[in-house]
Amino acid sequence: MQHFNTKLLYPIAGMAVLASCGSSQKAEPTKPLNIVYIMTDDHTRQMMSSYDDRHIQTPNLDRIAEGGVLFNNAFVCNSISGPSRACLLTGKHSHKNGKLDNHTTFDGDQQTVQQLLKGAGYQTAMIGKWHLDSEPTNFDFWEILPGQGDYYNPVFITPQGRTQYDGYVTNIITDMSLDWLENKRKKEDPFCLFIHHKAIHRNWMGDTLDLALFEDKTFELPHNFYDNYEGRIAAAEQEMSIASNHDMDLVNDLKMMREGVETRLSGGYVNNTYGRMNEAQKAAWDKHYQPIIDEFYAANLQGKEWAEWKYQRYMRDYAKTVKSMDDNVGRVLDYLEANDMMENTIIIYTSDQGFYMGEHGWFDKRFMYEESMSTPLVMHLPSHIKKRGDIPQLVQNIDFAPTMLDIAGVEIPADIQGVSLLPLLTDKVDKDNWRKSLYYHYYEFPAEHMVKRHYGVRTERYKLIHFYNDIDVWELYDLKNDISEMHNLYGQTEYEEVTQELKRELKRLQEQYDDPIREEYPL
Repeated sequence: MQHFNTKLLYPIAGMAVLASCGSSQKAEPTKPLNIVYIMTDDHTRQMMSSYDDRHIQTPNLDRIAEGGVLFNNAFVCNSISGPSRACLLTGKHSHKNGKLDNHTTFDGDQQTVQQLLKGAGYQTAMIGKWHLDSEPTNFDFWEILPGQGDYYNPVFITPQGRTQYDGYVTNIITDMSLDWLENKRKKEDPFCLFIHHKAIHRNWMGDTLDLALFEDKTFELPHNFYDNYEGRIAAAEQEMSIASNHDMDLVNDLKMMREGVETRLSGGYVNNTYGRMNEAQKAAWDKHYQPIIDEFYAANLQGKEWAEWKYQRYMRDYAKTVKSMDDNVGRVLDYLEANDMMENTIIIYTSDQGFYMGEHGWFDKRFMYEESMSTPLVMHLPSHIKKRGDIPQLVQNIDFAPTMLDIAGVEIPADIQGVSLLPLLTDKVDKDNWRKSLYYHYYEFPAEHMVKRHYGVRTERYKLIHFYNDIDVWELYDLKNDISEMHNLYGQTEYEEVTQELKRELKRLQEQYDDPIREEYPL
């Protein structure tokens, strides 16, 4: 039988004892908590009803929040898939873990959260999207998608080779996860299971069972959908516009496949994305999309009608993909409840970053602006951890690894740059001394969507961004009065004192996190 480090033994048990002093309530047993970490791709807070109920209902994600906490100010360090995942696993910013962009390879030999948990007696499993251009390390079990993976009939990489499965990827990842929980783990030992979904990544393909959903819904157009980017040069030069045929592809993204219509991305859609479907899947797909295709080409839309039609199609397809993901999260919750595991399991749900749902006229992420820097973060907590409701403090994805270690009672290495969120979950935090600012650095340029390299600082009220490399532009936003970040205040006399204070804080963070950019672009 596995012998656990005494540090591993349920660090929150002592808090339960204190909470029950003066009553006859028995203390919780000292046993390690399991961790289920569910991460989706490009799921944004605007499309999760516990954050924003204008567009869609997500009852199962809301179940997690209702059984624990919702973080109102959770953010990422680098809003792009691979780097965000590296930040999760290492608790370090991109310049420290080496995964700067989606093209660099993650070094799996470095210190990771799963390595430390495994060393302390936890079983570790990784199922789904990995996207780090290397094989997983220090997992007892892993089965991952190659690259972005496919929505239909996906291939998975295993230690034994590659296997193709029939079906829809979100269902398959959940099936694998439940099979591991039921059949492949040692049920007497604690575990950390990473369930990483491909959903809701571009090109937003719903399950055939959900294709008819949301077709009668007209989604609210963001107030800044027709943003003209005045005073924001970097925002004007991106390639992530919904209205642009180059940026949002008519065939790949909107599924308007038709003989003789060729677009920048149509070949991949016709030959692989759609082409990999079996006959039954294609029949269901065509039954839904063909009438829409016929109506679209007959309408010959132009101008604003064209742009807003694209927006509605994007929103509907995205929402369908969310629906399937939420249903599958519900399957995991149902399993844990049916097997009496909710009281010894912490469930964490988040995304690798946020996403634009038409704000500024965009889709995708990358910018330090709120929609893409933010991420949903909710946690189910066992009943002996009494904290419930919203948590307003600034948190970041480098905090996830130290939080898992702290939950497990494992010592947090000194070189981890994030901080444990456990004090926020147990009301043992000195809120006056919690961090007051966050550091962000995005590197992937030139690349798809052509978002300029930039770094910056976000405080509770302000955000200062420096776009650099082939450009030298600063932006300043007052988030209290301009949460949509439409008015760049940098250079205005009345904000000079605020600007200088933010630059000092930015410099302090670059020194604290040892970002070498401070040598190339001294403040």
